[in-house]
Amino acid sequence: MKSKPLPGLEIPGLNTQIIYEQPLSERVRSFLRIEHLFKQVEHFINGTNEWENRQTLILLMEIVDFLARSDLKSELMKELERHANTLLALDGSPGVDTSRLRKILDNLNSNLFTLRDSGCQPGQALRQDEFVTSVKQRIAIPGGTCNFDLPNYNFWLHRPPEERTNQLGLWLKDLLIIRNSIELCLQMIRNSTNPTNRQAENGFYQQIIESSVACQLIRVLLPAESLCFPEISGGKHRFTIRFLEQPKTSNRPVQSKSTVSFELHCCIL
Repeated sequence: MKSKPLPGLEIPGLNTQIIYEQPLSERVRSFLRIEHLFKQVEHFINGTNEWENRQTLILLMEIVDFLARSDLKSELMKELERHANTLLALDGSPGVDTSRLRKILDNLNSNLFTLRDSGCQPGQALRQDEFVTSVKQRIAIPGGTCNFDLPNYNFWLHRPPEERTNQLGLWLKDLLIIRNSIELCLQMIRNSTNPTNRQAENGFYQQIIESSVACQLIRVLLPAESLCFPEISGGKHRFTIRFLEQPKTSNRPVQSKSTVSFELHCCIL
């Protein structure tokens, strides 16, 4: 089963910029974590060898565990409703592309309608699957999924590749409403701002957030050849970026003494 590529899937070695993100709310933090898992699923799910299939199943189980530990479905519904209300207030405003706005609204409302359905229980297909349960019980044990521990797993991993890929696709299908809603929410947040070019003297930058609406996400873009990386921290009223260098992995990172030019996105929506 071919799955729809997720936006923001950076491929090392092919990008001219590296994107660093720091969520400023627990809700967005959860969204980014689950997106991170889905990106990995996107990478592995169409693989045909045993090790790719193993990793895909582990990732799907991690997503289901995440859903079980958090009220993500409820948080997604709140976020979709918030975005829908924000866009609805813009309908008919001068300079607004009404056709595009209503298309986005339809997408938001479609996801909301699905999530509100009492029969919508993402992850239930994996939670109730006896085979998946048997594998999950051994995952936490180092080396616990050897063929002598799980002969049924060994048997499944040697079924025809098409059969395994189709089964993984069915398990993923049960989670697509979460993936699609997360994708939509994060896309709107990321696209809510115009980038600005900034400089950090001696590797340090601080900015006050002057907005009545909370900043959801800070994004810093650096050239791929940059010799430093940002450490971002912040709250409701201000955020700080320290640019660090770590020439050797055996040493601790140290703050850069250079003036670092970077692209800044303060995502306020």
